[in-house]
Amino acid sequence: MVVLSQPALNQFLLLKPCKPTPLFTGIPVVDLTLPDAKTHIVNACRDFGFFKLVNHGVPFAFMANLEHQALEFFNKPQSEKDRAGPPDPFGYGSKRIGSNGDVGWVEYLLLNTNPDVFSPKSRFVFQENPQNFRVAVEEYIGAVKNMCYVVLEMMAEGLGVAQRNAFSRLLKDEKSDSCFRLNHYPPCPEVQTLNGRNLVGFGEHTDPQIISVLRSNSTSGLQICLRDGTWVSVPPDQTSFFINVGDTLQVMTNGRFKSVKHRVLADTSKSRLSMIYFGGPPLSENIAPLPSLMPKGEESLYKEFTWWEYKKAMYTSRLADDRLGPFEKFAAR
Repeated sequence: MVVLSQPALNQFLLLKPCKPTPLFTGIPVVDLTLPDAKTHIVNACRDFGFFKLVNHGVPFAFMANLEHQALEFFNKPQSEKDRAGPPDPFGYGSKRIGSNGDVGWVEYLLLNTNPDVFSPKSRFVFQENPQNFRVAVEEYIGAVKNMCYVVLEMMAEGLGVAQRNAFSRLLKDEKSDSCFRLNHYPPCPEVQTLNGRNLVGFGEHTDPQIISVLRSNSTSGLQICLRDGTWVSVPPDQTSFFINVGDTLQVMTNGRFKSVKHRVLADTSKSRLSMIYFGGPPLSENIAPLPSLMPKGEESLYKEFTWWEYKKAMYTSRLADDRLGPFEKFAAR
């Protein structure tokens, strides 16, 4: 658990206190087993950049087992957890999010998911923990990846893209730059008396990859920003997944899908644990709108770039920055 002294707590409050919002009942829900699932996926990605996925086929036992193993890690003494850090970016991190000044009421583990990509910190995490932790991670990620491929292929079909694997092939590629993150938000009872305000666990941002697949425990905290700029709270559902459109998918669809801005507020009395698979393309992949989504006369809204170029730019930015802005063709007009 992250324990902060009162001076440190005050610093957080000066930075990012935030009012909780009512739970939003309008989150699109997609049943992956229904014949019209692809249509609902496209509509949700167009209107919200976000949806809840049910009947997804990932065994709940995999989710529950990984949650148990993750909490075992986060409940260790701070000195033991620190041995898996500092993040490079993989490994254990606490409070600081990236290297550009962003902070949050969070501790996390970031792991790479490509066995061909060497990460000493990821390897250390597994070596220092019981074998069943690694098994839980690998079982969970394997099942989520397969589900993610299906979702991306339904997206392509729903958009009328002839190449059904136009998106999924990038995650299936042996050089796919995907990663997996476990976020733990300890309760923060100290802020209960401060006008009902909560600490921001993870500040507002969009995800840079193609797609993000999130599962959390039953503690609320996730908020998304609607198209009109309103922030709404997402009702938690520990049996379902929440799918985010990422910046890269926004570019590949030439803006038809929008990456969703989101954040997490810490709870005053309960801890929140979330697990997120970030599906990214190979570093050398050129990112541009799919030709089949560019009817005659439609111009690309974005300059072409490689995933590595975008990732490098992301590392020099703050969480809330408009990361796609410098890559837009007509931003200055």
